[in-house]
Amino acid sequence: MAPARLSRCYVVRPEVAEIWRWLEDVPDPEIPVISVVDLGIVRDVRWAGEVLEVAVTPTYSGCPATRIISLDIETALRDKGVSDLRIETQISPPWTTDWLSDKGRAKLEDYGIAPPRAAGGPERCPRCKSARVSRVSQFGSTPCKAHWRCDDCLEPFDYFKCL
Repeated sequence: MAPARLSRCYVVRPEVAEIWRWLEDVPDPEIPVISVVDLGIVRDVRWAGEVLEVAVTPTYSGCPATRIISLDIETALRDKGVSDLRIETQISPPWTTDWLSDKGRAKLEDYGIAPPRAAGGPERCPRCKSARVSRVSQFGSTPCKAHWRCDDCLEPFDYFKCL
């Protein structure tokens, strides 16, 4: 009887571009229709030797979802077979709504949240598209949103504040 042959299993580490694609499937916990990539909070993905490093910038320094976001990113990457990874919170430069992708802005509006504008208020109602809107409160369902109402369809909606 011939001795059993041991086969070697080589694990190929994924390319950084592939990891970015995986992260596009990680939803923001507060707005699940937008990914952490489209939100613009994943700032960098790089290999440091055998360790994958992912830099994440919270939308603001007191964001209560920061820990959950890091955990969701870690879980998603471990599910793809990445065993050595480090999630770094990068607070400088601070996050800005300029980092939202165009795809992310469109997803926000489709979800019923008016995307941020430099002018400081929504361009139109995300539901009926009317430009006749009024601010109800500077404070919305989360600290990064304000509460608005459409003067035509009378529906309330959140506006993602421009930061």
